[in-house]
Amino acid sequence: MVRKPGSMYRNVGQRSYTRRKYMGGVPGSQVIHYDMGNKSNPDFPIKLSLLAEEKCQIRHTALEAARIAANRHLLNNAGKDGYYMKLRVYPHEVLRENKQATGAGADRVSSGMRAAFGKNVGTAARVKAMQKIFTVSVGKENFELAKKALGHAGQKLPTPCRLVIEKGVELVN
Repeated sequence: MVRKPGSMYRNVGQRSYTRRKYMGGVPGSQVIHYDMGNKSNPDFPIKLSLLAEEKCQIRHTALEAARIAANRHLLNNAGKDGYYMKLRVYPHEVLRENKQATGAGADRVSSGMRAAFGKNVGTAARVKAMQKIFTVSVGKENFELAKKALGHAGQKLPTPCRLVIEKGVELVN
């Protein structure tokens, strides 16, 4: 079956649905790592964060795609010990879909809106406006690299993003 577009799940339309006790199983999150890079000594002089500008839901597949894009850029150019990156949101929200049958004879097979609660199709992270999604700590020499990596990550997310320098501005200028 074709995966539905992210615009179906981007907007927060109803109450949060996170009670796994009542669900018939939850699809696992595709996000593999939340801490990347130099985990043993993450004290770098410059800290940058990627913020969501609007309230939305971000599917776990989009989070993983953004994480891979940023991590690959940093790993290839700064090396494993040249940065520390942290994903700050977790996909708790369970997404449901009332699957409809398509094709010849679908009207006889499908039950329409009868018992339309839906089946679990994935998970998403609910993000508030101006909430941090990624944080990267780097040395002075890798500042431009970190900006570019977070820019790549922002392109994969369904909301407009903003890059904020939290620490070490005087070192950059």
